[in-house]
Amino acid sequence: MKITALFLSALLTATVFFGQNQNISNGFVFDGEPYLSVNPNNQQHTVVAWMGFVPFNKISIKTKVTFNSGKTWSDATILPHTVSSYTSADPSIEFDNDGNVFVSYIDYTGYDVFPLDGAVYICRSTNGGLSWESPVEVISIDSDPGKRAIDRPWMSIDRSGGENQGNIYITTMNAKGATIGYHPYFMVSTDGGNSFSNWKYLDTTNWLAGIFIPQPMPTPCITQSGDFYAVYPSYVFMQNSLAQFIIAASADAGNSFTYNSVFASTTNVSDSLAKMGYLLRSDPSNNSHLAFFYLDSSLGDLDVFYTESFDKGVTWTDGKRINDDAISNNKMQDLVWADFDDDGDLVVSWRDRRNSNDSTYTTSSEIWAAVCLKNSSDFSSNFPLSNQIVVYDSVLSIAGNDFMCVKFNNDTINAVWGDTRTGKLNIWFQRTTIDGTLLSVSLISDENIPIVNIFPNPFVTEITVDGVGVTKVKIYDAVGKIVSTHTNLLKNNSWVIDMSNLSTGSYIFQSFTNHGIISTNVVKQ
Repeated sequence: MKITALFLSALLTATVFFGQNQNISNGFVFDGEPYLSVNPNNQQHTVVAWMGFVPFNKISIKTKVTFNSGKTWSDATILPHTVSSYTSADPSIEFDNDGNVFVSYIDYTGYDVFPLDGAVYICRSTNGGLSWESPVEVISIDSDPGKRAIDRPWMSIDRSGGENQGNIYITTMNAKGATIGYHPYFMVSTDGGNSFSNWKYLDTTNWLAGIFIPQPMPTPCITQSGDFYAVYPSYVFMQNSLAQFIIAASADAGNSFTYNSVFASTTNVSDSLAKMGYLLRSDPSNNSHLAFFYLDSSLGDLDVFYTESFDKGVTWTDGKRINDDAISNNKMQDLVWADFDDDGDLVVSWRDRRNSNDSTYTTSSEIWAAVCLKNSSDFSSNFPLSNQIVVYDSVLSIAGNDFMCVKFNNDTINAVWGDTRTGKLNIWFQRTTIDGTLLSVSLISDENIPIVNIFPNPFVTEITVDGVGVTKVKIYDAVGKIVSTHTNLLKNNSWVIDMSNLSTGSYIFQSFTNHGIISTNVVKQ
């Protein structure tokens, strides 16, 4: 019996302001799968965690903190292994309502070691992420014998203000090499992460993940009313003749669940390298509104899609395409992530290849995004988050590159991802406004914030760029394509650029300085 490649591609992959494109990791070998969280009580306070190579210490979880919206960052903190010979993977990080920060991750021998050993752990920080307490075990490799139930832990924390506020929920899936009979897993802590309940299967009779999807990754979220939801893939012919996504819902902290189908599909994906991760998110402004994001090739190549439910996951809309490049243009997208703002606005980000010269995964890429305002049925025009197209590197085809992360707070997009523009896989951080305006500061190690003035704005034929150390200006049109590049050969602090050849409309000016890149929205009349 053949399972659809839509789910196989997604699930056989196992084991990622004012600031734009800041290299916050600066690793010299490998940094992967970043995750960020913003303090709900202080929007300038952000913590980022990622997988980073440490000499003689394999891959470890590293964290950095900013208390001023990314202008400056703390030194990296390295979470120690529970066993000195272990390696770590798959961090996720969240705040509770009291300002505590939690990071969950795997610490283990590595799947190529026999005997396999390790567990999922959680650490708490009471000082904003500057240091971490001793790890607490969530679920171990032997908790469900033979099933290796420790892969891809995702964490959600209840900040609803209700009776379950502070509950910490963690989901996992089977790792590669597990014995047949695969399940998504569910654990909860009701005491602030000091201990976790006995694990349970998230799936159940008539709603099983089945035996054909070896890694049925659940993607969880918590609503503002404190309800828990998670979506996982399934292929059981007696349940549905097609592969499907199932949503599990609990209003009582996981003591009981109800189930519904999100959708079923026969879509095929031919490129096995595509990062097919999917994501469930809840709307803080509407406890009945959920959105599910996924990749689909039904229109001819791999696109970013979403479907919504307005009745707590019971029924779902037809899928809608988000990326606005030409349909069936033989350019694939992947690495999707998304987040709601508190007022119900929505941002979706992904790795985009519309400006590459090839149709496969192994080609140049950028990070793009789109915003859908509350009560709107349409997304904005897509816009770039990254400030350059990055050539493909073979490191992107190995484990540790499956996710990026974006958080949406007060109409500001906070994004982290891994790319290889430096010749190494590093983590980049950016904050941008809701309309795609990109503002930049220095790299993490450089605190000299550049000031660039561009005027007049609006302009007619000429525009002046005024700023110390501006060496180059790139100009993008409203859909993110470069329309011209200008180099300040004389290195004048103030120089005039002839824009008479441009059509009327909006443009993004990126001014390159020794300390970073400033991006400014301008309008030609």
